[in-house]
Amino acid sequence: MTWKKHRGSRRHRCSAGPFGISDSLPFRICLGFGAWNLGFPAGSHSMPASSVDHLNSGRFPRRASPVLVERDHIGIFGKMNCGKSSLMNLLTQQATSIVDPMPGTTADTKIALQEIHGLGPVKLFDTAGLDEAGGLGQKKRAKVLADLKECDLVLLVIDPQTREFATESEILAQARELDKQILIIYNLFTPAGEQRIGHVEESLPLLRFHKKIKLAAIDPNCRPALLEFLLANFVSKNSKMELLPFVERDEFYVLNIPMDAETPPGRYLRPQAMAEEYITRHWAYPVSYRMDLSRARGGDAAERQRFEVFLDSLKRCPKAIITDSQAMDLMHLWTPDEVMLTTFSIMMINYISRGRLASFAEGLKALDHLQAGDKVLIAEACNHSRIAEDIGTVQIPSFLQRHWPGVVVEHNFGREFQENERLASYKLVIHCGGCMISAQKLLARIRDLDAVGVAYTNYGLFLAWTQGRAALRKVLRPFGLTIYD
Repeated sequence: MTWKKHRGSRRHRCSAGPFGISDSLPFRICLGFGAWNLGFPAGSHSMPASSVDHLNSGRFPRRASPVLVERDHIGIFGKMNCGKSSLMNLLTQQATSIVDPMPGTTADTKIALQEIHGLGPVKLFDTAGLDEAGGLGQKKRAKVLADLKECDLVLLVIDPQTREFATESEILAQARELDKQILIIYNLFTPAGEQRIGHVEESLPLLRFHKKIKLAAIDPNCRPALLEFLLANFVSKNSKMELLPFVERDEFYVLNIPMDAETPPGRYLRPQAMAEEYITRHWAYPVSYRMDLSRARGGDAAERQRFEVFLDSLKRCPKAIITDSQAMDLMHLWTPDEVMLTTFSIMMINYISRGRLASFAEGLKALDHLQAGDKVLIAEACNHSRIAEDIGTVQIPSFLQRHWPGVVVEHNFGREFQENERLASYKLVIHCGGCMISAQKLLARIRDLDAVGVAYTNYGLFLAWTQGRAALRKVLRPFGLTIYD
């Protein structure tokens, strides 16, 4: 196989990649298959923010906005009948949430997507009252506290005419523990309510640390003041991540997409579509290739030759190949040494976790200590139809059970996640790419796992690890992460 020589085609450009991990910087990622020496600062489980900031320091040019819409999550919290749903409707200017005098009207959290001028795209959460009693109330409570973990801004709605404030005190304590931004909304049902604000603040001393506004949530005329209050006191902390920070203008990038029985007709999967759009937007050339996995794994020499003919038809060496993770057993062998390789799953987990790929790579060391009786949780954020050789329900569990007999494999499907007491029972969590959940939801999961000391990794990283050290090294290199003995 030959290619026309061009600048950079015969050498890797990723030894000191977009996160700036190199000998000249304060730390390096050192993933060994023996001692697993990881060069993080003491007590750290993720890449320092300064390393992520290196994306735009000059080594890689500043680029356009990411493909996914980054939304700030704003949650409305409080006790029953304090006016949370009225506040939601005030913000959206429509009857988004049902409002009724009956306590407990809001059951499941109501979600609304909106653009707020001056702030940008937001996701609004109208939550149930945290003080509802009984079994149903406990279920609502668990949902509300899970939503709290995902919110960037907590709007605590208080009816000043309330006589006790245990619910408000709990919300304040939980939000402060999670380091959430908090704003206080005094909802005045009657003018007399304003006279009770002093009593509220005596009962809740922590309120003195947070900005407050007085309004009547049912009055549309209060909306301008509310928006001005939000804009003046909320600081978005959404960090902008590059999907494929190694993409360079006028280079070819191959997307290996081995369509199988689970592939939906008429469209690409979200990560595939995102990668194609990103590469095109940055003046490079995405080229899709469909590998026949069954023929390739069957040792059909013609399938390997077809791939080589495809690469040769590009006339010059592609810069990188982004592959479906389940093809790693083939692609780490078929990809020429001079071509970078990674997977859609690794691309997505780095993007959705806002640059915490190193933490997911670190989690692989838990595999060195796995033994019979240990529990492994496979977490998949979407609810696709699972048939054939599904990665999460067939391929990964089969590998685990073959290599660690007696290991218990459990699954968590969809957007909800286990309570902390259940999470602590797992030795390892293997998470999908997270393409169908928000960054806030994934970061809430990471926070919970860190809190209970459970290691976590990712589908793509795990499937690369199963192919050996060289394969893992190769898929991490495009993101500037290095492993060595």
